[in-house]
Amino acid sequence: MAAQGGGGAEGDSGGAGGRALPPHSPSCAVLQTVEMHTGGEPLRIIPRLEAAERAAAAGLSLLSLRREVAARHDHVRRALLHEPRGHAGMYGAVVVRGGAAADGADLAALFLHGAGYSAMCGHAVMALGRFALDYGLVPVPARPEAAVRLRCPCGPVTAFVPWDGRRSGNPVRFHSVPAFAAATDLAVDVPGHGKVVVDIGYGGTFYAFLSAEQLGLDVCSSKTRDLVSAASAVTEAVKKQFKLHHPESEDLAFLYGTILTDGKDAFSEEPTTNICVFADEQVDRSPTGSGVTARIALQHHKGLIQLEQSRTFRSSTTGSLFTGKAVKEAKFGNYNAVIVEVSGEAFYTGTATFTVEEEDPLKHGFFLK
Repeated sequence: MAAQGGGGAEGDSGGAGGRALPPHSPSCAVLQTVEMHTGGEPLRIIPRLEAAERAAAAGLSLLSLRREVAARHDHVRRALLHEPRGHAGMYGAVVVRGGAAADGADLAALFLHGAGYSAMCGHAVMALGRFALDYGLVPVPARPEAAVRLRCPCGPVTAFVPWDGRRSGNPVRFHSVPAFAAATDLAVDVPGHGKVVVDIGYGGTFYAFLSAEQLGLDVCSSKTRDLVSAASAVTEAVKKQFKLHHPESEDLAFLYGTILTDGKDAFSEEPTTNICVFADEQVDRSPTGSGVTARIALQHHKGLIQLEQSRTFRSSTTGSLFTGKAVKEAKFGNYNAVIVEVSGEAFYTGTATFTVEEEDPLKHGFFLK
């Protein structure tokens, strides 16, 4: 259980002085997590949050559940992702089983970051695909590759995970929700940088894309701090100068961040490098699964890549690689869209049990900028 009362735990055997857990307040939750990373981007999985499951059982949709958790249980996100238990780059996922939220899927997920809640996260989907198999959330996994059906706030996503009957493996791939080009060659005035031209793509969430060169930077060699500042300025400028629309829900019509690239959008066998800056200046350590999805959709829209042409995407922060390709054309509202397959490697790094003392003034975390 990921979030439970801690009243009886101190009598358990083991640990220093016979304690399984350090002293903590019985009225506060004990938070158990599974720790993973995909391409270097961390994922702190909360396998079960009872408050979320109760709300889902009452009939809340996943988008409504996201609002409910943000309004009434945001202390869990802050406690686990912010310091002292987390850090500025920490990412998390709450697993939800059953109820309307899962809607026939093997599991649903809420995605957490330093500033709030996302609609889609590709690196998390790949990690959760492995987690679902290894923790028995898929009743009868197929061999040698099992399908894991996930319900994300943006819609249904399917992960395909190697399975040998005992444990999951890599690489993991997933098929996205319909992805599309929301705008291309959009002129935006960015304070401190002048006019730049951006594309906006949707891959479960919206991103602005442009080459770092337009900002006088090199995505491979410039200081990360300079790339982050420039990308954040672009995000704020686009938010002010362009209104997004989502075909199904205005809850999803928000710009999640900006992805700076090396400008190599035409098809090539060579990797193309990017850095994703999302939420409140958070930096993705991976190539960004939903970002790869959106970038493939843009390249397909522009005729730069054809169906089943696979491209490799490199993170400028860690050098980790994802691959992506458009596998099927689709219609999404008025948009011509594609289903994108993204592949990468997810790994376990451990488990953790977090406790809280009621008298701790920083018990729900703090955040440094």
